[in-house]
Amino acid sequence: MSSIFNKLEEVEQKYRELEQSLSDPAIFQDMERYQKLTRERARIASVVESYQRYKKITDEMEGNKVLLHGDDEALKELAKEDITVLKKELEELEERLRMMLLPKDPRDEKNVILEIRAGTGGEEAALFAMDLFRMYAKFAERRRWRVEILSQNITGLKGAKEVIASIEGDGVYSQLKYESGVHRVQRVPETETQGRIHTSAVTVAVLPEAEDVDIVINPDDLKIDVYRSSGPGGQSVNTTDSAVRVTHLPTGLVVICQDEKSQHKNKAKAIKVLKSRLLDAAIKEQQDQISKERKSQVGSGDRSERIRTYNFPQGRVSDHRIGLTLYRIEAIMEGDVQEIIDHLTTHFQSQALQEAGLDSLGKPHYQ
Repeated sequence: MSSIFNKLEEVEQKYRELEQSLSDPAIFQDMERYQKLTRERARIASVVESYQRYKKITDEMEGNKVLLHGDDEALKELAKEDITVLKKELEELEERLRMMLLPKDPRDEKNVILEIRAGTGGEEAALFAMDLFRMYAKFAERRRWRVEILSQNITGLKGAKEVIASIEGDGVYSQLKYESGVHRVQRVPETETQGRIHTSAVTVAVLPEAEDVDIVINPDDLKIDVYRSSGPGGQSVNTTDSAVRVTHLPTGLVVICQDEKSQHKNKAKAIKVLKSRLLDAAIKEQQDQISKERKSQVGSGDRSERIRTYNFPQGRVSDHRIGLTLYRIEAIMEGDVQEIIDHLTTHFQSQALQEAGLDSLGKPHYQ
């Protein structure tokens, strides 16, 4: 029996034990324990139900298989029809059971802090950094998520050396967590007079937003400096000391926020970003301890890795991790990135199933 069947048998046995415990009248004397057991039973009930249905179908398949060797032609024809229908349902159940047993990423429902920074390529990299931010903002609009810019460093040509934003909504991290990495662009820059194609790079980091229960910061560990905000070229944005620089002394992490006119609002935004960076660092350290070969974020994560190329002359976008190339760059830059995200999700879920030993139920009983 394969490992997945062992897991399913264990879950079913656990369900029977929970049922037995909950049927004991004495359990009502301890309502906290009763509620805990009830929640645990509800959590695995759908797995048990699907597994029991799976076993019932395999038994029915065996029964139809016997009929195929009989002499009654009408019964044989009915058995063939039943086998076709049952086989399809069995395949659907196998896929559902594998996904049910796959450990859930507790961060999937979190909001995110999106950090986009221009890399190699000078002003062209800054322009593409802003293009990428607009792409994600338009994708967020399609998903009805809320985007708030926390900090940005705009260049003279309206590019961005850095954009940091929060994105809030349903399942944001589950959709964007594979976007972390180096995004490369190949195109003729607006500043190029001879029509030569340049290659530039932008880094993207998607951090699950830290909640107060995730990261607790000791106020004594923070150094907070305030100064006058300034825009491109040193132009003063306002005449008050509203810009805030927060330094986390134990780690040396620095966050600057100057977009708001209120010093208190800038401080709150900076600490929000700092918490998410500290949470991300803690997650990375934990994963590195579990396995040095595992990457720092689920699926891809290594931010030094070139994950995607946007080639404008050829009109294509290529994701190098999964060998996917789409020839509709204009639509993608307008936020139509769901197809890429779906392919990435399927790929890394399959990878996770293999690592967990859940990639196959083994040879089905009916074969």
